[in-house]
Amino acid sequence: MSLPLLDIRELTVEFATRNGTVRAIESVSLKVQKGEILGVVGESGSGKSVTSFAVMRILDRAGTICGGEALYGGMDLANLPEPVVADLRGREISMIFQNPRSALNPIRKVGHQIEDVLRAHSQAAGAGLKSAAIDALKQVRIANPEERYHAYPFELSGGMCQRVVIAIALACKPQMLIADEPTTGLDVTTQKAIMDLVVDLARDRNMGALLITHDLGLASAYCDRIVVMQNGRVVDEGETDRLFAQPGHAYTERLIRATPRRDSALRDLLPDVVPAMPPDSEAAPAAAAPPATVHPRRGGEPLLSVKNLVKAYPSGSAARRSPLEALKRKLSGTPPDTFRAVDGIGFSLQAGESLGLVGESGCGKSTTSSMIARLIDTTAGEIRFNGIDIGAVPAKDFARHEMRSAIQMVFQDPTESLNPRFTAFQSIADPMRRLGGVTTADEAWARAEIVADQVGLPRDLLTRFPHQLSGGQKARVGIARAVALHPKLLILDEPTSALDVSVQAVVLNLLADLRRQLSISYIFVSHDLNVVRLLCDRVIVMNAGRIVEQGPADEILSDPREDYTKSLVAAIPHFRAVASDVKLAAS
Repeated sequence: MSLPLLDIRELTVEFATRNGTVRAIESVSLKVQKGEILGVVGESGSGKSVTSFAVMRILDRAGTICGGEALYGGMDLANLPEPVVADLRGREISMIFQNPRSALNPIRKVGHQIEDVLRAHSQAAGAGLKSAAIDALKQVRIANPEERYHAYPFELSGGMCQRVVIAIALACKPQMLIADEPTTGLDVTTQKAIMDLVVDLARDRNMGALLITHDLGLASAYCDRIVVMQNGRVVDEGETDRLFAQPGHAYTERLIRATPRRDSALRDLLPDVVPAMPPDSEAAPAAAAPPATVHPRRGGEPLLSVKNLVKAYPSGSAARRSPLEALKRKLSGTPPDTFRAVDGIGFSLQAGESLGLVGESGCGKSTTSSMIARLIDTTAGEIRFNGIDIGAVPAKDFARHEMRSAIQMVFQDPTESLNPRFTAFQSIADPMRRLGGVTTADEAWARAEIVADQVGLPRDLLTRFPHQLSGGQKARVGIARAVALHPKLLILDEPTSALDVSVQAVVLNLLADLRRQLSISYIFVSHDLNVVRLLCDRVIVMNAGRIVEQGPADEILSDPREDYTKSLVAAIPHFRAVASDVKLAAS
């Protein structure tokens, strides 16, 4: 076999912190051949991204490569002078970062950002820069590349921004590509399009590629080999089909089990035996008994009724008009140009029922949930909750409405949705003080401890701030804050999309348990159709602001009638190997 394109040998990285030195990765070894796609999987904190940052020499200033080698073409990247590495970076080795909007300059046109890379590595100059940048946009299949060349990142969708980041990474035709969670937060069809694009370009150019992900389904579908990392070490590796059929480490088995699949049940995602864990860990509920089946109340008045709901915004052409043009149109009686994010939808929700809202980004599902939560006003239509037309109440006034406490929301990003200056206790107690009639500190502590117990949050974590909590612990705080007022309806907007699969498994089981114990109805907004199938009784599929299809979740997701739903289901990445399923079932 020829020499590997990238050969990492016994790589060790340490970080200096206020509490001493932390070893982030230790003795990591892996190889990538030309034309090969190697997947690196593991949970947050396993060392996946640190390994890639060390290879690219973009570690935080507190980080140090203190051992091992990272050989590229015979050169040890770990010990090369910075000017040499800077020349290799982007030209020979390129990286696709996790968050495309953070990776792009928000005040610079995307075409100019591609030109910056080409200019830095002398790949083009003068008049050739613009045509080369447009060609790079064409390579990643962006529609109307000549027009998109002049666009700013905020004018593009998440999927479009990710394509621009890929165009920047591939502009200089590198030999080695590192993709760090390139599809996190994207809907399934955009995810498939992005990954198909990356794989096709890697195959066409005979590049080596390192795909870093916590999505085992994605790794199974696109990678030739897999490396599994835990606590900064490589614990398992092998060809993809073999690894998933016969995992060589208990941690790999646990990750496989925690990944939702077509035939999974909620309790199947949890380990058979939950080990004793310290208070700071992601303690999971025992998996001995399945959750009791929740039977929604049928017949009678629904808890929530939505009729002919519309949300319209000024169209892009209207926003670009001058004030004088806008005034002329108004005086002439010309109707304003609008874009309907939600276009005349209707549905109902029974007490105790869990309803999934699915569809691609921009389909209107988050706008719909925000109107129901009364965070934004409707343009037209009716939202009737518990017999009251709450849609007629302006969003700015609903905070003082009697129904405010009955409708609560769990947001997508558990970090961004928590006040960084509030402890976990303060975050949970704040809505109880504002809406729940709690007036004394003792009562607030007592109620907060009860809620913390309900969501599996150790009481000693109540005094910690968000930055002192893990992702799963912050998710529990967000859920605890939402259920503290005993709501009748809980709206969950992508509550597990940023979580590792094992933490996601715990949170999903927690939500199922809370629904049973507290008789809460759920509206579950998600692009992960396997998760929706596990948690929801019914599902509504949305596209371009309208309902395409709705019905029982198992029926819609296993045998969809509409072509759009079929395309969503077909885009879900699944395990190629099935022997692991047999092994796990037997265990």
